[in-house]
Amino acid sequence: MANDALEGNTLNVYAYVAKEDKPVGTREVTRGASLSSPSVAFRHLQKLEALGLIERNVYGNYTLKQKTDVSGYIWVGRTLMPRLMFYAFFFMGAFAAEIVISAFSFLVLGLAIEASFFFLTAMTAVAMILFLTEGIRLYRRVQRNAQTNP
Repeated sequence: MANDALEGNTLNVYAYVAKEDKPVGTREVTRGASLSSPSVAFRHLQKLEALGLIERNVYGNYTLKQKTDVSGYIWVGRTLMPRLMFYAFFFMGAFAAEIVISAFSFLVLGLAIEASFFFLTAMTAVAMILFLTEGIRLYRRVQRNAQTNP
């Protein structure tokens, strides 16, 4: 359905229109989604309008009509976030807990920490870094509009 059509520049345009809290015109979308020309923006806006995801008002500006599921992303308010970011935050919490447990065990209780616990902590850190790196990469791809354009 609509989910299959949401990729590349169309996804960037959709994310930009969804994030804005006001109607946006073609030129705003061109700058906000870092597109090459207003005609490219218009083509993607027409595609999203045909899918029923955005609508055009009487002034020719576009607003979000409906949020839809986008493969690999979830909605956080009006922003699309990669699911990988949530996995990264899970592993970040686990990593922090492991560090606290290690510090408490060693500094307060005076216990020796086994090598297997260090291995577990290292694996958690690697998973956290991988998910965070990939999540940030995907987030930047969709949120190119965060860059200030002249």
